[in-house]
Amino acid sequence: MISSYCNTVFDKCIKDYHVTDNVDVAIDNPYPKDSIEYLLYLKNWIDTVQWHLEDIIRNPNIDPVDALTLKRRIDRSNQERTDVVEFIDDHFLQEYKLTRSKSTATLNTESPAWAIDRLSILALKIYHMHIETDRNDATEEHKSICSKKLTILLEQRKDLSQAIDELLNDIKNGDKYMKVYRQMKMYNDPRLNPILYQQQSK
Repeated sequence: MISSYCNTVFDKCIKDYHVTDNVDVAIDNPYPKDSIEYLLYLKNWIDTVQWHLEDIIRNPNIDPVDALTLKRRIDRSNQERTDVVEFIDDHFLQEYKLTRSKSTATLNTESPAWAIDRLSILALKIYHMHIETDRNDATEEHKSICSKKLTILLEQRKDLSQAIDELLNDIKNGDKYMKVYRQMKMYNDPRLNPILYQQQSK
């Protein structure tokens, strides 16, 4: 089941990142470059670094110049995240390219890779919520609340994992078909962001 691979790779990536817990440490992807695991690890590494960038930028005492630099880094990270999601979808399109969809086949609300994207974020939420349940400097009330939230997150991961496995099985059997819409982010494109193209015309 693909969800089992995903969760294993995501948990390993998060653990690897927190060896240094440094947003500037370069990724050391342990998987072969042509494997789905390589893409999953890369995807989660981007998510993990961005998770911590989002923490840093919310520091009320951050220097405004540093905040702007971080904001632009987060924008680039979002674009990289989207690109990797599309690479993952390309993997599944290739894997199931010979599958003939049934005449009754239906379309899912999201592609497999975008569902896997949510699974990657869930892995991060679970990791950090677990930390909150065991903080020495937190109140018992805080830890109790976080423990309940952790239970819900674990249930979410179980349900989402099952849904992803069922979706890919349905695609494999021809009961569902894949239709990938390439993400068209406009704010990073100087041809589409009016602030950017108006600057160019001056």
